[in-house]
Amino acid sequence: MDGLDLLKKDWNKQEVQDKLTTKDILPMLHKKSSSIVKLLFYISIAELVFWTLVNSIPYFTSETYKNKLDSIYSNGLMIGLTFFSYVVILVFIFLLYKSYKSISVTDNIKSLMKSIINTRKIIKYYVLYNLIMIGISMIIGFYYSSHYDPNVIKAIESAGMSMYIVISIIVSVVFIVVIWLFYRLIYGLLLKRLNTNYNELKKLEI
Repeated sequence: MDGLDLLKKDWNKQEVQDKLTTKDILPMLHKKSSSIVKLLFYISIAELVFWTLVNSIPYFTSETYKNKLDSIYSNGLMIGLTFFSYVVILVFIFLLYKSYKSISVTDNIKSLMKSIINTRKIIKYYVLYNLIMIGISMIIGFYYSSHYDPNVIKAIESAGMSMYIVISIIVSVVFIVVIWLFYRLIYGLLLKRLNTNYNELKKLEI
């Protein structure tokens, strides 16, 4: 067999390999992307249940915590804020579910890429919203503690309001950073895998 025949054989083999690669990779990326978004959906539900339990269990097991919460929630603002927060989180979860269903029924590259982009936006805004709400809730909590919690009021009288504000800011920043790191670890890793799938799809589209 001369050089030309060998070149033709290699060329044909490469052509078949490319076709098979495109044909095989798309379903694989579709399945992987669907599984990732499904996992994100389950994590968001688990997170909602977790925070609900964290806030509700101490209420029924600790009289001190119950009294503290009752004093905070005696104001309609906090009740409205909590209700609004849960509504928004449920909307995010619903959008994530829709994104999962959209990816599940997608049968072409462009639609799958669009669904991945949409999922990334949902997670980005979901995390940002939660961090903002945590910050607002902590500010309100510190404010009410400084006005209605006898122990905190005594501490402020001995240490001063400026020290209380500084400590409150430090605690809030540390807590928000810890939550952000948690989100970055859980959601970040999954979004990174989703981004990898997106980049692979871009190559297939080209």
